[in-house]
Amino acid sequence: MVAVQENFPKLTPEEYLAWEEKQEVKHEYFDGEVYAMAGGTVNHGRVAVNFSFILQSHLRGNKCIVLNSDVKIKILNSDKFVYPDVSITCDDRDRTATNSISHPCLIVEVLSPSTEAFDLNGKFKLYRRSSSLRDYVLVSADKIELDLYRKNEQGKWEIINYIAGDLVELASINLTFPIEQVFEGITF
Repeated sequence: MVAVQENFPKLTPEEYLAWEEKQEVKHEYFDGEVYAMAGGTVNHGRVAVNFSFILQSHLRGNKCIVLNSDVKIKILNSDKFVYPDVSITCDDRDRTATNSISHPCLIVEVLSPSTEAFDLNGKFKLYRRSSSLRDYVLVSADKIELDLYRKNEQGKWEIINYIAGDLVELASINLTFPIEQVFEGITF
């Protein structure tokens, strides 16, 4: 999230969705306020694409849908819409969605200095409202490292830190892969 536009009127969720369709840049929406999304670095983009490729390759032919940062998530029971870098939904309720999904099982955010605190605290608090979410991944764009927040069988969130040499395990989609695949072709 970057900054609210000055002197911009508060919008209803319906007004936001209609307005957002006509914009050249993406905006997140929080209780009537719109926030312009900043562009990312080359490493940020490459990490997101690599992660998407790993996920799509694994899920090919599956009912699950891998989505990029062009698709927003409607936070259940709220007036909030956010754009994660990568998300997956396997929920039939999202199969016919046109503006946003609401039932992700996995969300990936690639960290940048301007969004790291919000991705870790603010967005994660919002995403946890979804009963379908099982894995929340925060990926560094500066080094081979990622943090996986996984909902355990008791409904509690656990954190697993992965570094170079580790195998990443995404229980939500039954996938294990070397962390280096996420950072393939990237020079730090």
